[in-house]
Amino acid sequence: MGVIYILICISIFVAAVFMILFIKSVKSGQFDDQYTPSVRMLFDDEIKEKKERKTKKQSN
Repeated sequence: MGVIYILICISIFVAAVFMILFIKSVKSGQFDDQYTPSVRMLFDDEIKEKKERKTKKQSN
């Protein structure tokens, strides 16, 4: 029975460490998207054309 208490304490500690590391990495910008903004400008004209088509269809 004592082993269960030890395992629970260890698992809570490990979970807390992972949570702290996750929060630290999010705050440092580890998960920021660096690729999409550079590609978005290539498809900007296509996105505008699709929006214009939708507005024309809705107005008719």
